[in-house]
Amino acid sequence: MPELPEVEVTRLSFAPAIAGATVLAVHMGMPLRWPLGCQPAALEGLQVLRVRRRGKYLLIDLSRGLLMVHLGMSGSLSFGPPGQAAGKHDHFDMLTSQGLLRLHDPRRFGAVVFADSESDPVAQKLLGHLGVEPLEDSFDVKAFAEALKKKQAPIKQVLLAGELVVGVGNIYASEALFLAGIRPTTRASRISKPRAAKLHAAIRDVLARAVAQGGSSLRDFSNAQGQNGYFQLQTNVYDRAGQACRVCAATVKRIVQGQRSTFFCPVCQKP
Repeated sequence: MPELPEVEVTRLSFAPAIAGATVLAVHMGMPLRWPLGCQPAALEGLQVLRVRRRGKYLLIDLSRGLLMVHLGMSGSLSFGPPGQAAGKHDHFDMLTSQGLLRLHDPRRFGAVVFADSESDPVAQKLLGHLGVEPLEDSFDVKAFAEALKKKQAPIKQVLLAGELVVGVGNIYASEALFLAGIRPTTRASRISKPRAAKLHAAIRDVLARAVAQGGSSLRDFSNAQGQNGYFQLQTNVYDRAGQACRVCAATVKRIVQGQRSTFFCPVCQKP
């Protein structure tokens, strides 16, 4: 699943090119996770003002309303000159005066949803519960530490829930917990303020490096220009079960938490 770095890399790869474009036509393919919420023709003639990100959602601000794009499990966006006809797994095409924005999503867990504004109930249903952005100043270390004290679930599950901090998905939660030296099964409420501060710094560090590396292309992720990411080549624990820890040479372990694989070093990461 594309996580925050992949979504941010996608945004950076097409946002400048589509800004100021006029929507000429919109075509929908097979149904996605949620309906568009308006007739495709209603978007024609609107101008693309800018592209933002909120968690794992791309927000395309229009001269009237906005489009919320989620890549789901297997989705990817492309943007460029119109050319090849839509394929079997292309389910949203937005032709603009500056190029064609296309959502390719084989599993159709992604979505493109229109809302009149970010305060619209449609938008609030998707965005209103999201935690703070980890790469912005609003991600305060003191508030983070205090919030952890109120959570009884394992710290890995708390990070994935996205209520305290948004967008720390499976790959990056494992990596941040390794850098902070915290076992993923540790109850969040047991984490001291100094350890919470280490985790806060590790989350910001891991996500920033992942964005700089173009995200992680574990399967078929690429940005809107077709370029792959390389963060997966430098992970410390993620997807390295049975291999030697890069720090202490102990064997990296794999467990399952909430039906997701978790990777950790039993020596470097303490309960």
